[in-house]
Amino acid sequence: MKIAVISTSPRKNSNSLRFARHIRNVLETYGHQDIALANFEAYDIPLVGQGEVDPENLTAFQQELIDTWAAADLVFFVVPEYNWITSPQFINMLHQLGDKPFKYLFDNKVFAFAGVSNGRGGRQPAIQMTTILNKLINFLDGYSVVSARIYESHETHKNIDESGHSLGNEVYDRTAKAFIDYSLKVGQRWLI
Repeated sequence: MKIAVISTSPRKNSNSLRFARHIRNVLETYGHQDIALANFEAYDIPLVGQGEVDPENLTAFQQELIDTWAAADLVFFVVPEYNWITSPQFINMLHQLGDKPFKYLFDNKVFAFAGVSNGRGGRQPAIQMTTILNKLINFLDGYSVVSARIYESHETHKNIDESGHSLGNEVYDRTAKAFIDYSLKVGQRWLI
C-alpha cells in the first residue's frame, strides 16, 4: 500500500509537520517503506477567484503535492486547528483541486484526518474537513472513503519532538498508534 502523509500547515516546523513525521515514523516501524511526506511550507495555490491551478503548468509545490497525493492509496491529512477551524490554505486547496481536472485525486483512495493543536484541540477541523472531503468525493463521483476515526493531537509540542519522535507520553503514543492502525485497516479492507 502506498501512503501519503500531508501536513497542511503553512508554518515552518509546525506542530502539524511534527505529527505528520510521527505518523511516518510509526509506519516505518511496521515495515512500510512506500511513504511520502508533503507539507504546505511552500504553499502557492492561488486563492479562489484570483487564479486557478493549471494541470499543464504546475509550480514545484503543486507538482509535489499532487504527485504525492495521486500516487497514494491511503492519504493522511494532518490539519492544524486555528480558532476552531483549519488553515485557509487547506480549504482553498480543496476548492481549487476539487474539480474535474483533478478528479483522480478523489478516486480509489482512503483518507484519514488528524487535527493538531498546541493546546486542547484538533477535533473541529478534522470533523469539518471530513464532511467537506466526503462532499467532494460525492460531487466528483469518486469511489473513496474517509475513515471514521479521527485523531486529536493535543499539546503536540509536549508529546513529540520536531523529528516526530515520542517524548514518552504513554496515552498519547497509544492513542496515536490506534488511529494509525485503524486507518491502515480501513485502507486494507477498502483497497482489496
